[in-house]
Amino acid sequence: MKLKDILVNCNLLEIAGDKDLDILDITFDSRKVKPGTLFFAVKGTQVDGHDYIDKAIEQGATAIVGEKMPRKKAENVTYVKVDNSAYVLGVGASNFFGNPSEKLKLVGVTGTNGKTTIATLLYRLFTDAGYNCGLLSTIENIINRDVIPSTHTTPDPIELNTLLQQMVEKGCEYAFMEVSSHSVAQDRIAGLNFAGGIFTNLTHDHLDYHKTMANYRNAKKKFFDNLPQNAFALTNLDDKNGAFMLQNTKAKKLSYALKHDADFKGIIMESHFDGMMLKVNGTEVFTQLVGGFNASNLLAIYGAAIALGFNKEELLVEISKLRGANGRFDMLHSESGIVGIVDYAHTPDALENVLVTINEVRCHKETLITVVGCGGNRDTTKRPEMAAVAVKLSDKVILTSDNPRNEDPDEIIRQMKAGIAEEDKHKVLSIANRREAIRTAVALAKKGDIILLAGKGHENYQEINGVKNHFDDKEVLSEAFKEAN
Repeated sequence: MKLKDILVNCNLLEIAGDKDLDILDITFDSRKVKPGTLFFAVKGTQVDGHDYIDKAIEQGATAIVGEKMPRKKAENVTYVKVDNSAYVLGVGASNFFGNPSEKLKLVGVTGTNGKTTIATLLYRLFTDAGYNCGLLSTIENIINRDVIPSTHTTPDPIELNTLLQQMVEKGCEYAFMEVSSHSVAQDRIAGLNFAGGIFTNLTHDHLDYHKTMANYRNAKKKFFDNLPQNAFALTNLDDKNGAFMLQNTKAKKLSYALKHDADFKGIIMESHFDGMMLKVNGTEVFTQLVGGFNASNLLAIYGAAIALGFNKEELLVEISKLRGANGRFDMLHSESGIVGIVDYAHTPDALENVLVTINEVRCHKETLITVVGCGGNRDTTKRPEMAAVAVKLSDKVILTSDNPRNEDPDEIIRQMKAGIAEEDKHKVLSIANRREAIRTAVALAKKGDIILLAGKGHENYQEINGVKNHFDDKEVLSEAFKEAN
């Protein structure tokens, strides 16, 4: 592809060299450069790609995109100066791969909680209805029914467009993807054409990166600001930021809510551990999902499907068949009658949602034991909040390790304890080894009791000192159940 065709709609400031140059590949990683490559010098959070321009040229890069022109230019290399090379990488990657997002209907889901569930269930809903679909999520990427392991909530622009191109080649009509706040702030989704966007909620998370809640909120809003006029923007009016997300969007504005009037209004009629009866716009449907947060997720799914042209009567039938995403309110039962629930809840709000749901459904004669930790090298301010929520809504709490990464698990637990009042400390145990914490919870439980394992959900690893060790909450809980029988 010609360089000039890759750089269409890229707001170029200056070009030095041949813009008709043939480009064989593109990358922003100098280690992946080969002869004929266009190298994008992008400033990252850890390294600056501009420091690797010479290395890229040594390895055969024939064109460079960056935010500054070098004083000394290499021969036979075209230099392109831009204002924002991360943005140009996104647009350029879309152009290089033939703008695949324009050849299917791409729906993005953003918010603190619920992204994985909504994107996954939309994929299942449309797949079960006979459509070829793609999924880009925290848990996995899927092209039709072929699963590709996922490494990030939202991939980098080159990987993202590669996956979308493969979806187009496989005949996908729809693609559903999680849109993280990082990906919006870093312009990873620049150049993509969205048929719709969904906002779930905004609570305390990722402040290690965004620094303030305002920055975090504005990253989410930027996604809706950039939606095209022919797209839909669907927001949760039960969240105080829901209406704010739609203020400047050109897209068709739609809303869903349990507590407020909305285009898609839901009421929980009955709730049990095996499902709930939900009334949606006046029509009742039984769903296998549980809890207010899942009722909200289902309204988002319902609204998005209607916006995409799904038949209303068929839609409710298909919604009744949906099961939750892996690691989201995942239930296991021991032979002795203990109920185990594994959930990805790793923010104070998500943990509160899960615990409130459990408390709404349980009979309260049993004991609710929550096993919870916080990730290392991440936002430290939510640690005491997580512990406070767990203690407030549980009968017993075991503070443990999550993914400590390069931090001391005992120090993370110490910071969590700061959120526990003196009169509640008798309810709390601290066991840094997560496997032992889960075994202890099972040992403490009796018939009818409930154990919540919060924080890791679908993850099958525990990251300690830079190493990902195999660890699966469901697997460990299942083993502990067997040992206890």
